[in-house]
Amino acid sequence: MNQSYDALAAGRHGDPFSLLGPHDGEVRSFQPGARGVAVLARDGGEEIGRLEKVHPAGLFSGRVSRQVPYRLRIEWPGLTQETEDPYAFGLLLGSLDLHLFSEGRHFELAKVFGAQAMEMEGVPGVRFALWAPNARRVSVVGDFNGWDGRRHPMRLRPEAGVWELFIPRLQPGAVYKYELVGPDGALLPLKADPIAQATELPPATASRVLDPAPFAWTDEGWMARRGAAQAPGAPISIYEVHAGSWWRDAEGESLDWDRLADRLIPYVQGMGFTHLEFLPIMEHPFGGSWGYQPLSMFAPSARFGSPTGFARFVDRAHAAGIGVILDWVPAHFPTDAHGLYRFDGTALYEHADPREGFHRDWNTAIYNFGRNEVRGFLLASALHWLEHYHVDGLRVDAVASMLYRDYSRPAGEWIPNRFGGRENLEAVAFLQEMNAVVAERCPGAVTIAEESTAWPGVTRPTGEGGLGFDYKWNMGWMHDSLHYIEQNPVHRQYHHDSMTFGLVYAWSEKFILPLSHDEVVYGKGSLVGKMPGDTWQKLANLRAYLGFMWTHPGKKLLFMGGEIAQPAEWNHDASIAWPLLDDAGHRGIQRLVNDINAAYRAVPALHRRDAAPEGFRWVVGDDRAQSVFAFLRFGGANDPPALVVCNMTPVPRHGYRIGVPRGGTWHEMLNTDAAAYGGTNSGNGGWITAEPTPSHGFGESLSLVLPPLAVLILVPQGG
Repeated sequence: MNQSYDALAAGRHGDPFSLLGPHDGEVRSFQPGARGVAVLARDGGEEIGRLEKVHPAGLFSGRVSRQVPYRLRIEWPGLTQETEDPYAFGLLLGSLDLHLFSEGRHFELAKVFGAQAMEMEGVPGVRFALWAPNARRVSVVGDFNGWDGRRHPMRLRPEAGVWELFIPRLQPGAVYKYELVGPDGALLPLKADPIAQATELPPATASRVLDPAPFAWTDEGWMARRGAAQAPGAPISIYEVHAGSWWRDAEGESLDWDRLADRLIPYVQGMGFTHLEFLPIMEHPFGGSWGYQPLSMFAPSARFGSPTGFARFVDRAHAAGIGVILDWVPAHFPTDAHGLYRFDGTALYEHADPREGFHRDWNTAIYNFGRNEVRGFLLASALHWLEHYHVDGLRVDAVASMLYRDYSRPAGEWIPNRFGGRENLEAVAFLQEMNAVVAERCPGAVTIAEESTAWPGVTRPTGEGGLGFDYKWNMGWMHDSLHYIEQNPVHRQYHHDSMTFGLVYAWSEKFILPLSHDEVVYGKGSLVGKMPGDTWQKLANLRAYLGFMWTHPGKKLLFMGGEIAQPAEWNHDASIAWPLLDDAGHRGIQRLVNDINAAYRAVPALHRRDAAPEGFRWVVGDDRAQSVFAFLRFGGANDPPALVVCNMTPVPRHGYRIGVPRGGTWHEMLNTDAAAYGGTNSGNGGWITAEPTPSHGFGESLSLVLPPLAVLILVPQGG
């Protein structure tokens, strides 16, 4: 027994319940630094035993007069503490929880694992549960025990590799970590809780016990109708935001969720966007990663306030009719010592072989998608944001890096799959399972893939062999169209195909057209900064480009700052340059985005058949010499068509004839060259009547004035 006592005192005993707590009429308690320990009946409080120190490190033992539920009275220098004994409680997690966890099918890990403020046997406290199958010993440490890993060692449930402990009287808000002894006997760096639902404010790295009080949601109406609002036939216009730099206060500080809601939600609503998409808000140690290297996959970052504050933000967004999408990163994680990397002294969450388990591009570890517990951890994280926080969609980052075993790896530095191929079969299975589970459990929610290759069937249903995403970012369209618009207009005739090629594959997937944060960082310049010419031409080019994007098949995404033509690259440590709106040219870009969002929503032809080839027809796709494009968009059978005409040179075109499928008067409902947007106000006066002159395969045609560097949207009068 002395050897066991020595091991306990040294923090090296892996089975504390075999020593501590009640044992055949005897109670043992380890209280380093205590002067004395008494045992009291839990009901009534009478003393039923006095424990004597039996080991100089602070192990107390003694017999009790009655074997009843009890609490301890611990006499410390200068104070006396009364609390129940953590080692008097039986098994905590049910066998079904452990079985589902081991199978990777426990979809509510956040309700069972991590720190759960709850009652056990009528005693309030916090139940802890942690997966660390290869550790020799695991303890909970925090301010409540002086960060002494000897004080609260946990019980191992060997059938699942899960450690558990209930600490009585501990309250929500307490900070904690786990202290682990690895399989080689070495003490590991203190680890944050992988399933923590709240954290300390960075750069501090401890986890925090979440208050379990449920949030009072008021968004029943939104949740019931969001499926229709996010369907392929709906207008979806997404404003992408980095929460820490959209707006900063006078002291240069980021806004918390409540202050962000006060400003951001009315702004997005007023601008006509249908959705907000946040760069990852999951807690992350390095702010310069913009959230793309997260370590707490269940916890909103403390940088923006409490988890309840985030829930209030989502609820207020829904009240305003705004959907909320979160970027989510299941591809990789950083190797910070307090995080998931070699969590129990082994490659637990990641692959052991760096050819599978390490991203050289990002210096991050790659999740082991073939391990049940890891797959279940990620599935539960996705569901946590969708179910607990009512988030409307997840945009899955870096999908291409997940799909290919040789992603960004030279020959010889990757391991083929079991068939000798480069596809990551385990990652494919994980993504398919995730999308199937989300579709089943979260009606109306959407998943979006950032997938930069031509992997087939990204948005095909899983039952048909696809990955099962609802939408995919159209990276090809983005690269090609930006390449085109960056050219001097006199040279655009030689790059004409860059604007038309996207229509070759536009319906191979359900696409979102992204002008994201990735295009305005790392020396790429801002959107308006990419445009050629003088200031007027830069703004006109941007207006035309936005007009082309908003009328092209596919849903829309624009990163913050693009809507006011911010000339500088995005800086995550500073606010968007809102004073630019004192300038009429920048206000004009903002007004255009507002108006084109309104047109996009109001004209069914511009969105209803985004994902169907029947929704699009080229009218003029081959006028390279003049860099003119014209196409028709179609909605349902009873929806009027929309004619879109783009002049991508600064040369006005007069009498440009374009065939149309209907006669009568056509309304020029939007002209990006309007004076209100900072243009020359050239155009067709708002209305033009078709003439019985055949053109482009139609019996009627319009003789149009095409303004310089401009896009026109025309619809027939009266439908």
